[in-house]
Amino acid sequence: MEFPKFLLGDNTDYPTAIFVVHTEYPRFIINLENDEVEWLEDFTSEDEKELEAEAENLIEQANSFYDREISRYED
Repeated sequence: MEFPKFLLGDNTDYPTAIFVVHTEYPRFIINLENDEVEWLEDFTSEDEKELEAEAENLIEQANSFYDREISRYED
């Protein structure tokens, strides 16, 4: 099964949280309510250096994805 790069998620146990799931490497979930990121990968110290450079870009993409999806609901 192929998944889109980003997915929106919510959960009634967290009524004010909105989650964006990044399904490609490096996989992560960001809670847009507080910008907390949970990485779903195990990283080596070498990976962490590369991740630092890419993380900000990926989080910006996740936020842009959310904004795009919400704008589609509003139209």
